[in-house]
Amino acid sequence: MLAALALVVAEAAGHFGVLRGLENNYSDLWHRLSGVRYQPAHTAFVVVDETSLSRYPDDPLVFWPPLFARAAATAREAGATVIGIDFLFSITPENWFNKYGLARNEALQQYDLGFRQELNKGKIVLVSSILRGEAGKPDNLLLAHPDYLLSLPNMDLQTGVGLADLDFDADGTVRQFARAPVLSLAKDVATGAPRFSFPALLALRAQGGNPAAPSALPAGTRETISFTGPPGTIPRIPFHKLLDKDALNDPAVKALRGKIVIIGADYFGSNDLHTTPYGGSLTGRARIVGMPGAEIHANIVETLLSGNTTRPAPHSARVIVNALLLLLAVGVMLRTSPWIGVTVAAVGTLIALAIGYGTFQQFVLYPAAHLQLGLIAGFLLVLGLRLTREERDKARIRNMFEGYVSDDVVEMLLASGQKLEVGGQSMNISVLFSDIRGFTTITEQLTTTETVEFLNVYFERVINVIKAEGGRIDKFIGDAVMAEFGVPYPFEDHALRALRAASGMRAVAEDFKGWMRTRFPDKKLPEFDVGIGIHSGNAVVGNLGSAKRMEYTAIGNTVNVASRLESETKTLSCVIVASAETVRLAGSKVVTGRHDELKVKGRVEPIEVYEILEIKA
Repeated sequence: MLAALALVVAEAAGHFGVLRGLENNYSDLWHRLSGVRYQPAHTAFVVVDETSLSRYPDDPLVFWPPLFARAAATAREAGATVIGIDFLFSITPENWFNKYGLARNEALQQYDLGFRQELNKGKIVLVSSILRGEAGKPDNLLLAHPDYLLSLPNMDLQTGVGLADLDFDADGTVRQFARAPVLSLAKDVATGAPRFSFPALLALRAQGGNPAAPSALPAGTRETISFTGPPGTIPRIPFHKLLDKDALNDPAVKALRGKIVIIGADYFGSNDLHTTPYGGSLTGRARIVGMPGAEIHANIVETLLSGNTTRPAPHSARVIVNALLLLLAVGVMLRTSPWIGVTVAAVGTLIALAIGYGTFQQFVLYPAAHLQLGLIAGFLLVLGLRLTREERDKARIRNMFEGYVSDDVVEMLLASGQKLEVGGQSMNISVLFSDIRGFTTITEQLTTTETVEFLNVYFERVINVIKAEGGRIDKFIGDAVMAEFGVPYPFEDHALRALRAASGMRAVAEDFKGWMRTRFPDKKLPEFDVGIGIHSGNAVVGNLGSAKRMEYTAIGNTVNVASRLESETKTLSCVIVASAETVRLAGSKVVTGRHDELKVKGRVEPIEVYEILEIKA
């Protein structure tokens, strides 16, 4: 039951996303530990880097369309399947020239012609961006300049333009993507507008798919990016290499055959570096490892084309594994100490991490943090059960002994942690029996109310004496008292305690004679006196009886002998008679008188007994 409750806690946490942040941290850690996960085979990253910029120091990027045209033509001629340009061409140099009256030169009038011609060949995919509308207002799109859009074959935006917006988690990290982002466009804008994300469109184009066909996944469906590795894992070619005269003879350029080529930026100040799962540090020190947006797009393309789809662990398999581990862990915790329970929980958390890392290698996300939460919940549930069980046991012990032994003995028993065995256990104890001499004669001369009164007063005084020595009142049998010493707490000096209690009871009886005379002056009562018998030895002590009525008591030969010795006090004319076993255990503080041997009923061998005169301080 406890394991099931712990499993419910783990599953509920997963359902409500309570530990999503921690699960993301674990996933990021698996990425960093794994390094390169698989070799990219479908993409290449043509990077506009610092070196490429330095080749054209006098040309701002806005005037680079002719260079992009040459680079795209080289990639096309090298055999690239499709070319994605991760730059948003929102203005054209030609319009800028016209704006300031600089387009009188024919070369300037056709400055972008080569780029527009390359766009018309149908190998290039441009990017756009989503401008989210305010509450209640439609979204809009930030597109390339109309001159470039008109250059696309058939002006087909769904085939030639992809949405380049990245999908950021709450902590600003890119871990997922949507093939078709959710768009809320006005009707006049939605018709023919781009549908797919930039990398999804590149992958679809490379596979020969139709971007206008219905999508298999609903818009907005998020999938996990199966990164090939840390930044730099996707093959990189500097942009300027595609502009060299003999570029097609460059082995790096030749390697573009059959690849999806993504042209993007990775230079200082590009503002296109983003945090990915590789952006942390194993040592915990702050470390930012940014990945260019174009390389993230390339990783998404690899995810879609490689077949290495990262998926959550199957629900049924996860539940079965977690249930078995929690059942095993809770079972051990229940049967061991809390400290071992902590160790079990700690080992379990490490096992959860090992499972998480192992399944990650198979592109399966196992929620290790949720199993860890289940282990913690299991430990706390076991601890709570243990504490409540201990409190119940303590309450049961208090109820069992309160009123029959002194409070300090109860506290000693509770502090010792001793378990009271159901059915009894053998203990070495001293048993005391005491009754009132001439009780029948006394009761014949008293009313019922008076009899109860004098017994209550006498028993109260006797109980105080027995409790003071750590004894336990077992029962009252009419006028007789049965008490044990050394139980429930095993005092080593139980025999001496029993004899001191008997001596105290004798003093109580002497004092009680005066009380009886004062309380019943007109009654012709016999002189009040008692007889006390004590024997020490092994007895069975515990909860004895039936399921409906249990009694904590002592039974055995030791109890029987003590009862017989109490009866023999009349024959021996002694107030206190103790067996030689009790006197021997009590030690040198005992002053004895009459010494005799008695034959008692139920015992073959005679019992050596002593009259107890005094207990030295």
